[in-house]
Amino acid sequence: MWPEAQPVATLSGQTADSISMAELNSPQPHYLPGFAKHWPAVRAACQGQVAISDYLLRHYSGEPLTAYTSDVQSGGRVFYNADFSGYNFQPVSATLEQLLSISGDAAHWYVGSTFVPRWFPQWLPEQSVPALEQNTDNPLVSLWLGNQSRVAAHADLPQNLAVVVAGRRRFTLFPPEQLPNLYIGPLDASPAGRPISLVDFAKPDLAQFPKFAEAMAHAQVVELEPGDALIIPSMWWHHVEALSPLNVLMNFWWRDSPAYVPSPQLALTLAMLSLNALPAEQKAAWRAHFDHYVFDQDQAGHIPEHLRGLQGPLTETSARQVRAELLNKLNR
Repeated sequence: MWPEAQPVATLSGQTADSISMAELNSPQPHYLPGFAKHWPAVRAACQGQVAISDYLLRHYSGEPLTAYTSDVQSGGRVFYNADFSGYNFQPVSATLEQLLSISGDAAHWYVGSTFVPRWFPQWLPEQSVPALEQNTDNPLVSLWLGNQSRVAAHADLPQNLAVVVAGRRRFTLFPPEQLPNLYIGPLDASPAGRPISLVDFAKPDLAQFPKFAEAMAHAQVVELEPGDALIIPSMWWHHVEALSPLNVLMNFWWRDSPAYVPSPQLALTLAMLSLNALPAEQKAAWRAHFDHYVFDQDQAGHIPEHLRGLQGPLTETSARQVRAELLNKLNR
């Protein structure tokens, strides 16, 4: 896409049946060619659009889906409207049969994260990743469907395994530290549910977004065919383009922390609420506290073990106790 971008590192020889949790939890993204080429859905996709459409319909529960549609002028970009008063698409409730009949020449359509056990209840027995089933606590498994679309760069909390079932997808990834150079939009209002980059990757305006040039220097790009997969580590920024007349992506999300631990997003929200109004010198003091108590891995070695509390190992019981104390204080 850009001459500065590097290819995502390839991890060859791994399939959905053989990959290990250590590989899936890699802190770096990895491209997995042919990862799911043996899945029945992928084999159907390789036979053509009619075959994969029939496969989808056979597994579909019949419950209407929420889709996002936009005119051809949008170029499939899922984004805000011109004055940021709303979005450039319309949500519609439709059956899969209705959506599959929409031509990309007439409109763009996009179905976001769709819970597989609810809308495609017989899908998972035929398309699975044993390591995730055996080693994680109910990973969230979703399908993403549509014709040509562009989803702006965003970062997700969970670990992510994205598997292309049908069509082609291009992923552009950036490490978490590129956040300041991606011009991320509002936290509270986003067309994708997560804050997104305001840069149009198809034609980046470097006069308006000059630091994006630095982000591009750290970009990694990969294009996936049916059966290929991509490991996207937690909080890596990723821009996704669906390039074919019909695209199907299956993804698995999981967290490598206990289920009783709250989302770090809550900590960020509460920190912003608590600290943003402070004067600069007090913010600097609290930055030192966060560095010491949150990010320093060896900040409690001098404290007797039985007195470490939150500075020691966290258990489900202690986590629930702290949450209850926080709720009581926040509700005063």
